[in-house]
Amino acid sequence: MPAAPSASYSITARLEVPAGGLSVSRLTNTVESAGGSVTGLDVTASGHDRLRVDVTIAASSTDHASELVEALSSIEGVSLGKVSDRTFLMHLGGKIEMQSKHPIRNRDDLSMIYTPGVARVCLAIAENPDDARRLTIKRNTVAVVTDGSAVLGLGNIGPKAALPVMEGKAALFKRFAGIDAWPICLDTQDPDEIVRAVQMMAPGFAGINLEDISAPRCFEIERRLRESLDIPVFHDDQHGTAIVVLAALTNALRVVGKKIEDVRVVMSGAGAAGTAILKLLLAAGLAHVVVADVHGVVHDGRDDLGEDLRWIAEHTNSERLTGTLREAVVGADVFIGVSAPNVIDGDDVAKMADGAIVFALANPEPEIYPAVAQQHAAVVASGRSDFPNQINNVLVFPGVFRGLVDAQSRSITTDMLLAAARALASVVTDDELNESYIVPSVFHPEVANVVAAAVREAVLAERGGSLADRQGGR
Repeated sequence: MPAAPSASYSITARLEVPAGGLSVSRLTNTVESAGGSVTGLDVTASGHDRLRVDVTIAASSTDHASELVEALSSIEGVSLGKVSDRTFLMHLGGKIEMQSKHPIRNRDDLSMIYTPGVARVCLAIAENPDDARRLTIKRNTVAVVTDGSAVLGLGNIGPKAALPVMEGKAALFKRFAGIDAWPICLDTQDPDEIVRAVQMMAPGFAGINLEDISAPRCFEIERRLRESLDIPVFHDDQHGTAIVVLAALTNALRVVGKKIEDVRVVMSGAGAAGTAILKLLLAAGLAHVVVADVHGVVHDGRDDLGEDLRWIAEHTNSERLTGTLREAVVGADVFIGVSAPNVIDGDDVAKMADGAIVFALANPEPEIYPAVAQQHAAVVASGRSDFPNQINNVLVFPGVFRGLVDAQSRSITTDMLLAAARALASVVTDDELNESYIVPSVFHPEVANVVAAAVREAVLAERGGSLADRQGGR
C-alpha cells in the first residue's frame, strides 16, 4: 500500500504559467492526479500575460517528488524554475543555537558575566560543588549522546550523519519542556570510550539522554553510566518507547475492557526497545507474554541465547511455546511489534482473540500496515503520524527530564518510569477515550507538565516524602 503524502517530502516549485484561464487549477489537478497534495499556492509576481507561482507540494518519497516536478513541467505553457526541498531548507545551518540570557551592553555587564566577577562564582562552586546546579546551566541542561550506530531506521550511519537527529531531539526538549539540550555525537563505537567520554562531560549536565546506540552495546553503556554518575541516565530508545507503549496499552485495555494481568501478549523484537518494553510491562503487572525474534519464539531450549535473550527466556513464555511468531500470535490479546516490516498479516490478526490490540511500531514500515490490522483488531497503534494512535517518544522524554531536573534527581528508577506511564495515560480522559484516541497528541498542552509532575513526585517519594508533604512543611 503506497505511503501517503507527507511534509517530510514536501517541496516548493517555482513555475511561470500563462495568466488567466485555467492555468493555476491545472497545476493543482496535475499534482493530485499524480498522487501528491498541494498544501500552498502563492502568486509571487504578475505580468500582462504571465504569472509566477510558487507551488508547495507534499509527496510520499524523494522519487515521488521528482515525478511530481516532472509532471508539472510537462504542462503546456509552464516553465519550471527553482525547486526547493523544504526539509533540507529547514536544516540549513542546523536547527538550534545558543543564546545569552543576559544582554552584554556595557562594561558593567561584561565584568559581571565574565571576568573579574565570574571568578567569585567559580570560587563559590569550588567551595560547594552542589552550587553548580544553582549557579550554572547545569541545572537545566541535558546531553543528547549518540555514536551514530542505530539512527532511526537507517542503521549505522556514523556520528556526523546522526547530528541532524540529535539537533532535532534538542529542539524538542526546548519546545516541549523548556530544557536546554545539546547534541553530542561521539566519533567512537567502543563502549569503554563512550562511557569514559560521557563521564568526563557529565559535570556540565543535569542528565544524560542516550540516543540511537545499537544493542546490545547500549545495555552495557547505560548500566555502567548509571552506576558511575550522580545524574540520571535515560536511553530514550529503550525507556521512552517503553513508557509510551505502557501508557497506550493501559488505555487500549480500557477500550476493550481487559486487564493487564489477564491478557496474553506476543511481542516481535528482542532488541533494546523490545527488552525495555517487556521489563516495564512485567513491572506493571503483565503475567502472560511470549517474545519472538528473527529466529522465532524465545524459549529456554534454544541454543543461541546470549545473556539478554537468556533473561527473556527466563521471565517469559510460561507456556514453553516454540515455533514461529505467527504460531504464537494465535489467540493472543495483544501484539506489540518493535522489529521489522510485514512480519504478520491480516490473517494472523484475524486469529487473535476478540477485542485484539495491535501495536505495529516499526518505522517507517510497520510489522503490519495499520489499515490492514484495523480490519480485524479493535485497537491499532503505530509509529506513523498518518494514522491514529501514534506511539511517539516525544510524548515522554521532555516531561520525564523536566521532572528529573526539577527534582534534582541523581538517578532514574522503574518506579519513575511507571509513574510517567500512568501520568501519560491519564491525560486521555474517559470522555475522550476511544479506539482511535488512546494517547494524546504530542501538541497537547498538558502532556509534559503532567508527566513531569508525576516524575517529580516519584523522585521525592523515593527520598522519603511526597511533594505535598514537603510543601506542607515549608
